[in-house]
Amino acid sequence: MTALLDAARDRLGRRNDLDARVNGLHDAVEASEGRIDEEILAPARTVALRAGQRLRMSARHTVVALAGATGSGKSSTFNALSGLDVAAVGVRRPTTSWTTACVWGRDNPSDLLEWLGIPLRHQVMRDSMLDTGREVADLDGLVLLDLPDHDSTETAHHLEVDRLIELTDLMVWVLDPQKYADAAIHDRFLRPMAAHRDVMMVVLNHIDEVAPGRRQTIMSDVRRLLAADGLGQVPLLAISARTGEGIDDLRREIAKRVAGKAAVRKRIDTDVRRAAEELSTVTGSGKVPALGRPEKASLVDAVADAAGVPVVVDAVRGASVMRSRRATGWPVTAWLSRLRPDPLKRLHLDLSASQRDLVAATRSSLPSADSIQRARVDSALRDLADSVSRPLSVPWSQAVRRASVSRSGDLNDRLDRAVTSTELGVGGLPAWCRVVRLAQWVLLLAALCGGGWLLALAVMGYLKVPQPDTPRYAGLPLPTLLLVGGVVLGVLLALLGRVLVGLGARARARKAERRLRTAVAEVTEELVAAPIEAELDAYRRTREGLDRALG
Repeated sequence: MTALLDAARDRLGRRNDLDARVNGLHDAVEASEGRIDEEILAPARTVALRAGQRLRMSARHTVVALAGATGSGKSSTFNALSGLDVAAVGVRRPTTSWTTACVWGRDNPSDLLEWLGIPLRHQVMRDSMLDTGREVADLDGLVLLDLPDHDSTETAHHLEVDRLIELTDLMVWVLDPQKYADAAIHDRFLRPMAAHRDVMMVVLNHIDEVAPGRRQTIMSDVRRLLAADGLGQVPLLAISARTGEGIDDLRREIAKRVAGKAAVRKRIDTDVRRAAEELSTVTGSGKVPALGRPEKASLVDAVADAAGVPVVVDAVRGASVMRSRRATGWPVTAWLSRLRPDPLKRLHLDLSASQRDLVAATRSSLPSADSIQRARVDSALRDLADSVSRPLSVPWSQAVRRASVSRSGDLNDRLDRAVTSTELGVGGLPAWCRVVRLAQWVLLLAALCGGGWLLALAVMGYLKVPQPDTPRYAGLPLPTLLLVGGVVLGVLLALLGRVLVGLGARARARKAERRLRTAVAEVTEELVAAPIEAELDAYRRTREGLDRALG
């Protein structure tokens, strides 16, 4: 009982492993869509689909197909194995025009037969309960197919043979002593299927027509040809369907494969592995690269330059200087700055939140990138794509390069929108500016008072009007002190303000630059980095799927 449970667990484990491998191939194909040439991808997709369908079919049944040329005795071998006179027999023309199926056992695998495309009228149920003998009972679960002749002149027969060869679990090739060296069967079928050697058998029929002294020579020659096809280890049997010679050996060999229930797994395993290896050859085995920070930073630098970030930063610095000087400068001359245009207003960047949203839908007044800036952006894009795609195979490196420029048409509009919608931090004046402005007006008022007082004293002296005593402070007349002190202190405060204004303007410019570069980085991340990373993720999923498919 324990041995049966262990065997069941082992079969379940192999089934789960095979499911994982088939799913891995399917995932690899799905991730490679649009990146790998369809001529390479289509066979792998077909294998993944076919393998998944076969795994969902009856696991109790093993599909064994008899294939051969006209006159090879394929149909008579089918009759000899089944013990029934089912298949039509002929030697001079393609006699088998359709595929006939004979099923051993009481369970009818209707879903499997439907998947194989065998019409109901060409199905025969051979209930082993009616037979005696262990050799028949051992074939329980066998689905034996008699395929059309592969050398038929009918195109439909060729297509039927090609289709069913892809679907069967075990192939038995029936050769004729007169035509066993025919290049058609070796070049078209045997050699291309060398990878499926574990699920193939070859029988040399009509051995009764060969003189006993020549049989060993012919068998050795067949074995030599099979070895040249890469099938040196494939079982080779000599039989005679007419006399029954070797039929029991062939039946036992097939029964062994049916009883082991391994043919289905081996066939799927081989198909999946072969498809995965072919796809892996094109995909490559390089590690999944990552976008490097230096390359990203270089791209952001180039894009920010082309987007006019330096122009905006200079405008922020100039506007900050102009506005702060207007507030902190000597009021007598500060008004002259109003005659010069504001750098931010000239670029339509000094807007409220609602105005920024409105302008963001159109275009700003930023200058367009020149040819040098555009060339720098193109170079940065190429460098970024090249650095990432260097370890990848040609199809994937091309996919990465395509992805890097896939949304470049949206880049200019999105950058312009990002720049115009970024809060530049120049909406208000620092608190110290308001304090300085108040002080300047106080000093100007003092100077005016002093000047007016001196003017009044001068008029009174001119008119010979008695003058009141002039107050003094520190030995100086107070009106003179107010006038001179107001002017001198105002000018000195303006000069100090210029120094503070310059420092503040540079700080605001740096802050605005950080915000603008962040906005530019977000755009490049979305329009450049994200498409590239999507390709790298697809490559990662492809490699992971192929690794699972290859076990």
